Amino acid sequence: MNYKSLAMIAGGFLMGTAGVKLLSSRDAKKVYAHTTAAVIRMKDCIMKTVTDIREGCGDIYAEAKEINENIACECDLEEIEDTSDECPEDNAQ
Repeated sequence: MNYKSLAMIAGGFLMGTAGVKLLSSRDAKKVYAHTTAAVIRMKDCIMKTVTDIREGCGDIYAEAKEINENIACECDLEEIEDTSDECPEDNAQ
């Protein structure tokens, strides 16, 4: 093993140790807390938007069902009117 590879290993170890210290520092923890708080606020905002969209879709679906029921009733009435056009007196003779 040569000195260059030994120096690289030692440097990597020192950088890793310094990185762990840096990532677990008080300032880093504050950054993590603020980032997590922002993500939670974003999640709440997104969930509110999703709820609003679901309610809107529910209203649209209910209105569409009502329209289809009205159309079905109109079709039933047209069928009844078509059959009532025949005169029962004509059928009796």
